[in-house]
Amino acid sequence: MRTIFVFLLFIGLISCGNKDAATISTEFGNMEVQLFSSTPKHTTNFQKLVSEGFYNDLLFHRVMKGFMIQGGDPESKGASIEKPLGSGGTGYTIPAEIAIPHFKGMLSAARLGDQVNPQKESSGCQFFIVHGGPVDDAQLDAIERAKNFKYSPAQREKYKQLGGTPMLDGDYTVFGEVINGLEVIDKIAETTTDSRDRPLKDIKMKIK
Repeated sequence: MRTIFVFLLFIGLISCGNKDAATISTEFGNMEVQLFSSTPKHTTNFQKLVSEGFYNDLLFHRVMKGFMIQGGDPESKGASIEKPLGSGGTGYTIPAEIAIPHFKGMLSAARLGDQVNPQKESSGCQFFIVHGGPVDDAQLDAIERAKNFKYSPAQREKYKQLGGTPMLDGDYTVFGEVINGLEVIDKIAETTTDSRDRPLKDIKMKIK
């Protein structure tokens, strides 16, 4: 199992040269995203939704500084501040394509928890972008012991340079990466939220 996972991590990283682009626009600026060819099911689905205008005017409805910013719930469009968000979807899930670590700026698919979703299948539309925090070797060592896989030296170095959320590795599908606009994630992460982690002021997105 360990050998297979390390191989997938390696393939996921070297295949990143073939990517398609998307731009996520917000009032805080634009994030340019490269989509990974190594996660074809997720990338194709995301491209389809973007081409249909699915994400336009949806909200980043869950923001957790030092962790991630989440959006893509279709029920968030025009939602009142009282409306609970996070359960909306497309009516289908996407089979897991788990391989790539959760460095800062990674675009990852949201999903239901393991108790109801042991196959770790992804939401058909909801996603999060990693904000994360500083990462050191001790943290990565602990993740390796807990999850029984190994990070490559390059992955360790990237975590130490960029930061991220390694606790999510091996459990969620990363299918893209913010290559320009990391500061936009920082700005969104600083927004004031309520007890449900929803920003008090709506943060709308458009994706093209």
